[in-house]
Amino acid sequence: MGKRDKQIVGQRLLAAFRDAGAAEIAPDILLPAESLLDLYGEDIRARAYVTADPIRGEMMLRPDFTVPVVQAHMENGAEPARYCYLGEVFRKQDMGDTRPANPRDNEYLQAGFELFSRDPDADAELFALFHGLVAPYGLTAHMGDMGLLLDAVAGLPLTQDRADALSHHIWRPGRFDRLLARFSSPTPMRQFHDTDSAWAGMRTQDEMTRRIARLQADAAVAPLPAVWTERLTRLFDLRAPAQQALPALHELAADMPAIAPAVARIATRMQAIADRGIDLEGIIFDASHGRTTLEYYDGFTFSFVADRDGWPAIASGGRYDALTRVLGKGREIPAVGGIIRPGLIAELEACA
Repeated sequence: MGKRDKQIVGQRLLAAFRDAGAAEIAPDILLPAESLLDLYGEDIRARAYVTADPIRGEMMLRPDFTVPVVQAHMENGAEPARYCYLGEVFRKQDMGDTRPANPRDNEYLQAGFELFSRDPDADAELFALFHGLVAPYGLTAHMGDMGLLLDAVAGLPLTQDRADALSHHIWRPGRFDRLLARFSSPTPMRQFHDTDSAWAGMRTQDEMTRRIARLQADAAVAPLPAVWTERLTRLFDLRAPAQQALPALHELAADMPAIAPAVARIATRMQAIADRGIDLEGIIFDASHGRTTLEYYDGFTFSFVADRDGWPAIASGGRYDALTRVLGKGREIPAVGGIIRPGLIAELEACA
C-alpha cells in the first residue's frame, strides 16, 4: 500500500473531522522528551524514539498526538474546543507487537479528533462520529470504561498502599493478577535482624529501617477476603453485547457499591449512543477494554477492529480527564478523543 493511498484516505478523514467542527492542529514531530515521557504509559515510554540534542536537550519523535494537543489546548485554548490532525507517529517494535515484521509498527499515519467539552454527551458524540466514519468497513465495535475498574479497585477493603499498588498496575494485567493473588493470601512474616550484613548495598541504615517497617506492617495486614477477589474477577471478565451487559453491571454494583456511579454513567452513555441511531447489540461491552492501551485513559474507551488475524485496531480512543488536570496548571476540562489509521482503511478498501 503506497503512501499516496494512505494520504488520500487520511485527507478524507481529516475533512470529515473538520466538517464535525474541529480546528486542524499540527504538533511538532520532534518533541521535548523530559516532561512528556512521564505522561505516557509504560508501553509507549519503552517504545519512544529518544535522542539528545546539544541545544534543546533530550528529544523524542512524536509517539502520539493526544499529549501535545492537550498541552497546546491547556496553554491557550478556549472551551469547548475540537481539534483534528493528520500525521506520522513513531514507535519502536518489541516482541509483544502483533505484526513485528511490518515497518508501519515503527512509523504510521494517524488521523485524529480531540474534544474538550463539559457536555455529558461528549463520549456519545465522539463514538457516533467514529462509528459513522468506519461503518462501511464491517468492523466490530468494542467499548469499556477504565473508571469502572479504577472505582472497583478503590472500593476494595484494602489498605491505601495496597489499593494504590493495584491501581498503578491495572494497565498491566499480569502484574495486577500477581499482586491481587498476593493480597488475597496471608503474607509470611519475615524476621529481620540488626546486623552489619543487613545494611549491605546502597541504602542507608535509616532507609533500610523504614523499608523493613513497611514490609512488616504490610505482612500484618489481613488478606483480602475471597468474596472480593471473586467479585473483581467477575467484573474484569464481563464481556457481552452492550445492552446485555447492563443487567450484569447492575447486579455487580449491588455487591460492589463503589462502582454504582460508574455503572450509572455507562447506562446513560449507552442510551445517548442508542439515541444517535446506533444499535447497541452491535457493540461489545468489555469491562477490561483499555487495560492494555494508553495509561492516560481514565474513563470511556472504544475501538473498532477488523476480522483480520493480527491486525491492530483500525480506530480507537477514550477519555483522559486526568491528563488535562496534570497539564492544566490549575485548570482542567473533561476531554475525550480518538484516532483512525488511514493505512489500514486503505488496505481494506483495496481488498473490497
